[in-house]
Amino acid sequence: MKKLLFTFTLLMITLAGHSQNFSFGPKFGLSSTKIELEDGDFSTGDGELGYHVGIFTRFGAAGFYLQPELLYTQTSGTFSYSSPTPGSNSEFKAEFNRLDIPVMLGFKMFKLLRIQAGPIGSINIKSELKDAADVVQDVDYKQATIGYQAGLGLDIGNFILDAKYESSLGNVTENVGGFQTDQRVSQWILSVGFKLF
Repeated sequence: MKKLLFTFTLLMITLAGHSQNFSFGPKFGLSSTKIELEDGDFSTGDGELGYHVGIFTRFGAAGFYLQPELLYTQTSGTFSYSSPTPGSNSEFKAEFNRLDIPVMLGFKMFKLLRIQAGPIGSINIKSELKDAADVVQDVDYKQATIGYQAGLGLDIGNFILDAKYESSLGNVTENVGGFQTDQRVSQWILSVGFKLF
C-alpha cells in the first residue's frame, strides 16, 4: 500500500510539472448503492447511502484534463435469499470499506461543464457480510478490484461538482492487468471538491 501511495504522489508531481493547468484539493461526497443479483434465489434490496472523502488533483491543456483521486470510500447494500424451505428466508447487508483510486480523463466545455470517464481501482480495507441478526458471514473478498466511472462535472470558481456512475467491468472481462473486476456494486456518486490552487 505504501508503494502505491508513493507512486500516486510521484505521478501527481511529475504531471504537474508538465501541465499548463494544475489543481489540487480536498473532495468528499455521497453515493447511492444497490446490490443487484441475477440469481433466481436472491432478491435485490433497498438502495443504501455511502460516503467518500479524500483528495483530487487535475492536470490539463487545450480543454482536455486528467483527474486522479485518492478516496476513502464506505458503501453498503442489502439483499435477501429466498430458500425453498418455507420460513427460512434470510436478509443480508454487505458493507465495503476501501481505498478508491479513480483516474478520470475528461474534456472541458464553455469553461464550466466537463465530460469525464475512466477506470477506478479499489483496494479492500475491511468488507463484511452480515445477516439480519448482525452475525458476520465468512466471505473471501478480493484485495483489489477494478471498475469504471463516467459522468459530468461543473467548475464554479474554486468549487468542483462531479456526478458519476460507477460499475464493474465484470460483464466485459474477469480481470484487467491481474486485478479482479468482480465484487463491485453499481452506484451513483455526487462529489464536491475545492481547488486549493
